[in-house]
Amino acid sequence: MLSPQHLATFSAIVSAGSISKAAMRLGCGKSVVSRQLAKLEADLGARLIQRTTRRLTLTEVGEAVLLEAQQIDRSLANVEQISGQFQQEVRGRLRVACPRPLGQRHLVPLLTEFTQRYPLVDITLLVEDRLSDLVAEQIDVAVRISHLEDSTLVARQLALTTRVLVASPAYLARAGTPTRPADLAQHNCLLYVQGHTVRDEWTFRQGGTTVVVHANGNLKINDGMSLAASASAGAGITIIDRTLVETELANGTLVELLPDYRLAEGPPVYAVYPARQWLALKTRTFVSFLEERLFK
Repeated sequence: MLSPQHLATFSAIVSAGSISKAAMRLGCGKSVVSRQLAKLEADLGARLIQRTTRRLTLTEVGEAVLLEAQQIDRSLANVEQISGQFQQEVRGRLRVACPRPLGQRHLVPLLTEFTQRYPLVDITLLVEDRLSDLVAEQIDVAVRISHLEDSTLVARQLALTTRVLVASPAYLARAGTPTRPADLAQHNCLLYVQGHTVRDEWTFRQGGTTVVVHANGNLKINDGMSLAASASAGAGITIIDRTLVETELANGTLVELLPDYRLAEGPPVYAVYPARQWLALKTRTFVSFLEERLFK
């Protein structure tokens, strides 16, 4: 296979008018340029340049090859220019994946702000409750709420999640307000279920004391947003990530209970992407934006 470097050297020789001038332009020795030209001619099986002590003259084959070599030069220059644009200006297509609750509550509003800052970015948001294959699905960034396993992916922690015990004012008016963890035994608890596992052990800490409550209730749900909606509708008391109910807590639809007790921390929130080296400016900028704005 012909070497693009040798073709570029041939084009430089013709442009400079001599092998020595081409060597100076390319920043290498004259012998290197001569060897590359000789190798190109050997690969083609044809002489490209008639060389005398005074001048270089293109052969008929040389003239035809020069046209193609110059086209390669232009293509390489265009590639460099394109790469430079994408590394100097935040632009291009950005594919982002995130879990449904986080996307609906937090990420979608932030995407509007990001695209206003960087109008040359075209975002595709994949909102789905599964672990996407970033490489196979050509995803630039995935936002994940979990304790990550070791992998070849790069992960940057964006935030820590906290959990909160909540109920609606209507439910509390009907069933009473618990003042200590033990009181939850008298309440209908809304439970999160994952597969066949029901998270019905609720742990509360106060000072050096730990209290574990076995929660019971008539409603088990495998989706955080639905759990928040059930609590807002007055179905019972639940433990949920604060990020999912910040709006309800602010407008009074839900009330935080037992605030003097500390619940177990939720999993961290990470931005995950396939590679650190040669990371595209659009990806790097988006991750930094999430670090700056998510949950702020």
